[in-house]
Amino acid sequence: MAAGNISLPEPLLAEIQSAAEAQHRTADELAADAIRQYLKEQSWVEFVERNESRAKEMGITEGDVDRLITEYRAENQQPGR
Repeated sequence: MAAGNISLPEPLLAEIQSAAEAQHRTADELAADAIRQYLKEQSWVEFVERNESRAKEMGITEGDVDRLITEYRAENQQPGR
């Protein structure tokens, strides 16, 4: 694992250390997990935004979604799919 330095406000660092101790983990482990979760959520937010934009360009509204899913499933229920 690579070592790096991140500066955090003292109160936040104290909270991280306290939470890590309560979970019998290191502050580094807790921070790494939190950052991974943040990046995962950001990736999801970007995915949703990108696809909302595509749907808008295609003229698809939220009201169309159930119908489109039903149509897609019907088309793909053929044997061998």
